[in-house]
Amino acid sequence: MVVRRLSRSRYSAELREVEQVIAAVDRKQGKTKTSQETTMLARMLYSPRALNRAFAKAFELCGWEKHKEQCDYPTQYYVPDNVPNSPAKGDFREMDFGKNRVGVEVQFGK
Repeated sequence: MVVRRLSRSRYSAELREVEQVIAAVDRKQGKTKTSQETTMLARMLYSPRALNRAFAKAFELCGWEKHKEQCDYPTQYYVPDNVPNSPAKGDFREMDFGKNRVGVEVQFGK
């Protein structure tokens, strides 16, 4: 689990909160999508939207907020043939949740 990458000493409170949120989200509530595939017809599947809403609610209750950070990409590191025509203005990174310089991105995979 990616959660383990956090420094246990410096961000131990944030790590605890992330683990508590993961444990608190009722994954059964996320099974709201009915499969339309012929191999799994009418089978209940996890809805990423429903699970994202559940995680958002749980993180917000703990004081975590959507986080957007401006990015400056200096062109000095580009190879000569790969310099963008015009430097992008307003580049940013967005994380699902942030608190005390810790960012969380919720992702689901198959």
